[in-house]
Amino acid sequence: MILESNCEKETFSLGEKLGRLAKKEMIFCLDGDLGTGKTVFTQGFAKGIGIAEPVSSPTFTIVQIYEEGRLPFYHFDVYRIGDVEEMEEIGYQDYFYGNGVCLVEWGRLIQDILPESVSWIIIEKDLEKGFDYRRIQLLGAAEQLLL
Repeated sequence: MILESNCEKETFSLGEKLGRLAKKEMIFCLDGDLGTGKTVFTQGFAKGIGIAEPVSSPTFTIVQIYEEGRLPFYHFDVYRIGDVEEMEEIGYQDYFYGNGVCLVEWGRLIQDILPESVSWIIIEKDLEKGFDYRRIQLLGAAEQLLL
């Protein structure tokens, strides 16, 4: 499924909608170049789960845990992961196979350890369509949630 966003508000709203529909044990991988709106999407996703506190990318901590929503929310940013062993060290299995929902930014960097059931959300810019335009592709369960 391909969706289009013409502003941050639309990207946030799509994230919020998916967050409201997310179920425990779901893993969403969010991929896109720097500056495509991954953090804005994630903030909307967190709001949809019921997270009220500010959400930012856990670039240096790898995972940020939010437990105040209707589900625990585990937000990963694996941009700085050197190898998959670092994921082992933080106990990623507890999050991936736990009672919450995971959103992993830069998921392609850890594809070797991702379950087959992971959903992909790919955000791309197209400057020919405008500075704020985003093409958002949903694959897997993320697509099914919106059908």
